[in-house]
Amino acid sequence: MLLVALNLRAAVTSLGALLDEVRDGIGLSGTTAGIATTLPTIAFAGLGALTPWLVRRFAPARMLVAGMVVLVIGQVLRVVTDSAVVFLLTSALALAGIAVANILLPMLVKQHFPHRAGLITGAYTMTLTAGTAVAAATAVPIAHAFGSWRAGLGVWAALAVLAVLPWVPLARRARSPRAAAVTAGQAQARIRPARTRLGWAMAVYFGAQSLSGYAIMGWLAQLFRDSGFQPEQAGLLLAGVTALGVPIAMLMPTVAGRLRTLHPLVLGLTVASALAYVGLALAPHGGALLWVALLAVGQGAFPMILAAIGLRARTAEGTVALSAFAQSAGYLIAALGPFLVGVLYEQTGGWTAPIVLLLVALAVQASAGMVIARPRHIEDEH
Repeated sequence: MLLVALNLRAAVTSLGALLDEVRDGIGLSGTTAGIATTLPTIAFAGLGALTPWLVRRFAPARMLVAGMVVLVIGQVLRVVTDSAVVFLLTSALALAGIAVANILLPMLVKQHFPHRAGLITGAYTMTLTAGTAVAAATAVPIAHAFGSWRAGLGVWAALAVLAVLPWVPLARRARSPRAAAVTAGQAQARIRPARTRLGWAMAVYFGAQSLSGYAIMGWLAQLFRDSGFQPEQAGLLLAGVTALGVPIAMLMPTVAGRLRTLHPLVLGLTVASALAYVGLALAPHGGALLWVALLAVGQGAFPMILAAIGLRARTAEGTVALSAFAQSAGYLIAALGPFLVGVLYEQTGGWTAPIVLLLVALAVQASAGMVIARPRHIEDEH
């Protein structure tokens, strides 16, 4: 699971780091480059929605192997082409593999570690965060070392191959869900989170926090540059948000699992983010380190909502259904974040309006958080 988690953002952040080189190398237009940067949220939303349907037909271990193989193929094919269209299509193929793994991991944690779900969720979320940072930080040096952006993107296919290997024996032994249901003598009713209040609250919370997260990843460095920091310093401050988030990602699911209600976490994370946004609006240069630390705490909403997916479902089927709906609908919301921040920044020439947008998203996130904070299960609302 940790090896899979290392791969869940590397294909995305390595492209972001090398986007200028890719544009020059294969002639991506500005519009095409914009599509490439928006593809992750679209793929995670669209392909993730199909995962519960696939889980009812194929064993999860086999699906995970298939997803990782698709990721390998997509990453290899996109670095050997000189066509912008083929590059986009193969990138989408790679992202399809990630989308399936995104949805499956909470379910697999529930299946294999039912009594240590918080610990394992924290471990794989921390690994995902670390993989994100490592890919972003090393893609350019790797490309320079080998003299080509293709190496900086293609090297991550080897990491995906490594993630496949431990799952192959499990996939070979796995039975299909239908065979397992016959053996057990029962078939569970299908869970439909879209028909429940809890399902929509989870989707809105996931979407609002992801909107803010993608906006921060895309624009925080520019904000710091506009406030007077050198480009290298602004990049380090952005990296600081991810670095400080690693231990938070490790601890958050365990803390969430031990609390009777998630209200203290929801409120605490909301306050941290709100203080960071206000600070960035009023004193972005003088208080930069404090705002980075508060942003890192606020971004703990991501590991918390991943943990909540497992906490708010009793069964593996309920977990995968809730995971798929929350992430699919949530990533559609998240896709608006970087785009709207960019539009407001360009139209107003400053950061007040974008930060107001993030505060509004935070208020929506907190409202949804109050709904998911109370102990309940998706199966009870079915």
